[in-house]
Amino acid sequence: MIALQTLNRTNDQLDKTQNTIATGLKVASAKDNGALFAIANKMRSDVTAYDRVRESVDRASSILDTGIAAGESIMELLNEMKGKALAATQPGNSASAQSALNADFVQLRDQITSVIANAVFDGANMISGTPNNAVALGDANGTNNITVTGVSLALGSTTITVTAAQVVDTTANAATALTNVNNSITALGTQLATWGAGAKRFEVHRNFVGKLQDALSNGIGAIADADLAKESAKLQALQVKQQLGVQALSIANGSSQTALSLFR
Repeated sequence: MIALQTLNRTNDQLDKTQNTIATGLKVASAKDNGALFAIANKMRSDVTAYDRVRESVDRASSILDTGIAAGESIMELLNEMKGKALAATQPGNSASAQSALNADFVQLRDQITSVIANAVFDGANMISGTPNNAVALGDANGTNNITVTGVSLALGSTTITVTAAQVVDTTANAATALTNVNNSITALGTQLATWGAGAKRFEVHRNFVGKLQDALSNGIGAIADADLAKESAKLQALQVKQQLGVQALSIANGSSQTALSLFR
């Protein structure tokens, strides 16, 4: 009976070791260690959730990058418009020259509207008349968000004070347009700086989430992963122990036959 119990315990240990080697986990189910299994499972769910956080940050970054690119394009247009408006303020321009400058100015002005209409990523536009915000998940619980606020860059807005009807057909109108263009350049520069800081924040958060996932994965490994070299050595030892257990059981079974032989 002792030999049989010992062999059964060895077989149980051998089954557990073989399962550990097959799965690579020392805690593969709640039966192995309920507390550690629960902790590791929660950490695995966090790692998966942080994948969604990174995807959210990538989307928000793309929306913001689109807005910044459009803002930089508008800045280039404003710089060109400034040159046209400044030239149009010069007294003594001929009517044809004034008209040509005005035509160029109007084309550049209207191009701003075209840029705004095309600054869309995944249905979001940060610079339209009713701008969207770039919002990213901040944590795995969905309770904290990172938001970069969109601002309208439409003609006649607070940032772009150049109006949709602005012209430089006269020196007086050109002077007014030049003032609006200068104000727009200053305001847009400030806004682009703000968005640039927001883009940096998204990048820092994305890197942080990646490092956090690595730390959680290492923690899961420390809790649940098996030491395969150790388990391999243990497997060989248990196989030898199993063979010896079979021999011991055989000897124990043979002893009764020896006793019976005395009564033949």
